[in-house]
Amino acid sequence: MLKPFNKIGIGVTFSPNLKANLYEAARLSFFFDCDLVLIHVGNKAAEKVEAFEDILEPFKQKGLKYDLVFQPGNPVESILGVCENKNVDLLILGALKRESFFKYYVGSIARKITRKARFSILLLINPSVERVPCQHIVVSGLDDPRTPKTISTAFYLSQCLKADQVTIVEEISGQEVTIKVDDDKSLRRTNIVKERIRLREASRVKKIVDDIVPELKKGVRVKSQPIFGQRGYSIGHYAQVARGDLLVMNKPSKMSFLDRLFPHDIEHILTELPTDVLISK
Repeated sequence: MLKPFNKIGIGVTFSPNLKANLYEAARLSFFFDCDLVLIHVGNKAAEKVEAFEDILEPFKQKGLKYDLVFQPGNPVESILGVCENKNVDLLILGALKRESFFKYYVGSIARKITRKARFSILLLINPSVERVPCQHIVVSGLDDPRTPKTISTAFYLSQCLKADQVTIVEEISGQEVTIKVDDDKSLRRTNIVKERIRLREASRVKKIVDDIVPELKKGVRVKSQPIFGQRGYSIGHYAQVARGDLLVMNKPSKMSFLDRLFPHDIEHILTELPTDVLISK
């Protein structure tokens, strides 16, 4: 496959996580062989430039290629505008692990950017100065035209990050099993229906995996995991229970105001991040 990421962007503010966020972004720029764009919403000042460059000094010595952009204005529009102008295809954002309903309703900067962006987004909930190895990647196997590319991206990440397992989760709506269970016969019938759906989903996912170039699957254990439940919530819960280090999801189609009032799919993930999340365009 073609390299999915050629330029990484990161929104940088003088928060307690500044150093950890910059270290994560710099490491990823090396892992993905990408240039890095640092985006600060505010006016340029010598002391700001010095602070950013001091943090990045260990990576500059290793040949880090980066661009530092100061852009005053509305944070969401400023960051999106710089990403478009600089052709960023992966934006890294720090994110709160859990938002209150009020914050969810209003929308934090990270959530607003995620909903508007036309590129991939990586939400970090636990950035670290010292690298924490990524060993297990969980990826959505949703029956969707975008899913083969998303799964391929997950395998690409597994090679770059040296992860040794990729789990593909097929979320199956409970509405597909509509038999009312009130005796042993209906229970058996329900189990038969569920097993047929599992086999169908396993076959569909296997075909996607078989079509991925062998180089991306080298040294990676592949697991297929069907789950019956509410879409978005189920895969987030699975990623948390299975100790996934990274959850990879399809970028959602354009969402309306009602989608945010009555969350589904990716909005469940945005409300309570189970781990670091990559939303693949």
